Amino acid sequence: MARDASRVETFTDGVFAVVLTVMAVELLQNGPARAGGRELPDALAHAWPSYLAYVITFGIAGQIWLGHHNMWRYVVRVDQLLVVFNLLVLLFVAAIPFTADLLSDNLRGSATEQRLTAALYLGTVLGESLFFNLSWWWARRRRLLHPDLDPQLARAVSRRLLVRPVLYLVAFAFVFVDPILSLVLYLLLVGLSLIHRPGDLPRFPAEAGGEVSDRGR
Repeated sequence: MARDASRVETFTDGVFAVVLTVMAVELLQNGPARAGGRELPDALAHAWPSYLAYVITFGIAGQIWLGHHNMWRYVVRVDQLLVVFNLLVLLFVAAIPFTADLLSDNLRGSATEQRLTAALYLGTVLGESLFFNLSWWWARRRRLLHPDLDPQLARAVSRRLLVRPVLYLVAFAFVFVDPILSLVLYLLLVGLSLIHRPGDLPRFPAEAGGEVSDRGR
């Protein structure tokens, strides 16, 4: 029997909720209350790598969730391989807190440590992005999307998804110039994702004339 996509979306939302919760717990553990012998302003300034890693990683995780939410509203049914691709996306998403923790711990380390942790961070976000692209490609290939979806819109979403791993690679390249600059570029990429593009939710409820018309935009 065929199955719709609702259970996959529910499970995915649960994984994202756990990931963001773990990130918040990690932030608490690295907070200034743990840094004895320092005044609060000095403790807050000393912990800036943890805050930077948290903000960037939260933004990337939020970007992934938003993209997943937008893409899966077009998916009306799933097959075995699409579920597997989605699990592989979540494999990398679940590793985000680990790589973010490594990143915050080694921003003051040697150049080799900085580049290694940056490479691990890149591998996490790049792996997620590649399997995200595979999920969309497979859903289109196997006709798992809504039948009223405009083919031109589907192609536009495909082009948009292909750009993301390329931008991640560009941001990583700057780690050899300045690791902090590389992280700032990741944050800028998150900001770019907020620009309204093909496949996003309508800006206003009035633009959506119902479920089918919204999916076909």
